Order: sequence, then C-alpha cells, then structure tokens
Amino acid sequence: MLKLMARSRERRQTAARLVAALIARARAPAFFTKLDVADTIDGRFDLVALHAFLVLERLEMIGRRDLSQALTDAVFAGFDEALRDQGAGDIGMGRRMKKMADAFYGRLQAYRIATNHEALAASILRNVYRGQKEKGGSAHALAHYAEGARSALASCDIQAGDLDFGPLPA
Repeated sequence: MLKLMARSRERRQTAARLVAALIARARAPAFFTKLDVADTIDGRFDLVALHAFLVLERLEMIGRRDLSQALTDAVFAGFDEALRDQGAGDIGMGRRMKKMADAFYGRLQAYRIATNHEALAASILRNVYRGQKEKGGSAHALAHYAEGARSALASCDIQAGDLDFGPLPA
C-alpha cells in the first residue's frame, strides 16, 4: 500500500515538473514575436495545448498512460487556477471547464490526425491562428517547430520529468 502511494506521489511530482516545463516553453516570447501567435488568453491556451499534445504523444509512444493521465490532470488543475485568478467563481466553473476541456481535447484530436506537415500546418492555422489565411507562413513555421520538438522529445528522459523541445523558433 505504501509503495502504491509513493508511486502515485512520484507520478504527480513528475507530471508537475512536465507541466511546468511545457508551460514555460509555451510562454516563450518567440512564439508571440516571431511566429505572430496572439498574446492573449486564447493564444496562450493554444500553445499550451500544442505543447501538451507533443508531450502526451511521446508518453503514449513509450506506454506511460499513467503519467499521461497525471499530466492531463495537472494541466487542468492549472486551467482551473487560471480561471479563478481571472475572477471566475464556483457558479459557472463547471461550464467553463467543460468548454476548455472540449477545446483542449478537440485540439489534441486535430493534431493527432495530422499525419504530415501540410495537415499539421492546416490544423495549427485553424486552431492557433483562428483560420486567418494571411498567417499561413506562421502556421507552417509553427508546424516545423512542432516537428522538431517531437524529435527532441524522443531523446530526452521524459519519464524522469525532463523535457527538451529543442530550439525555439528563429
């Protein structure tokens, strides 16, 4: 029983490190200044969702569904905290969290079915840039970054809570 509790605590701590690292990367100024992602709540949410997708995809590939669930729980705890920091009260919290969950899982699904660069860029254009066709070049650049981050994540010790997304977009 104690081993089970210790493993659960360790898994939550690892997930917390992963979330902190992915949020730090998603908030990197390069996304807003060089790739023209809107520096808004929606833009930040989309970058967190994209980075979470990359980490969750890697965890799935190595068979760590338990850590994947802990990571998702930690991400949503952060969403809840962010909404409360913005003044959301308990009354509408369930509805707001459902909307966020639908948006988050919708993005994960869109990125999951994007099997090549063009499909990923189209999905990023639709989600991150809200379909603004004039931002197609930025969507392709962000897709290129995501593909590089995917490769970088394959070589880091993600199970220990270490994340390396590779270089930031130039």
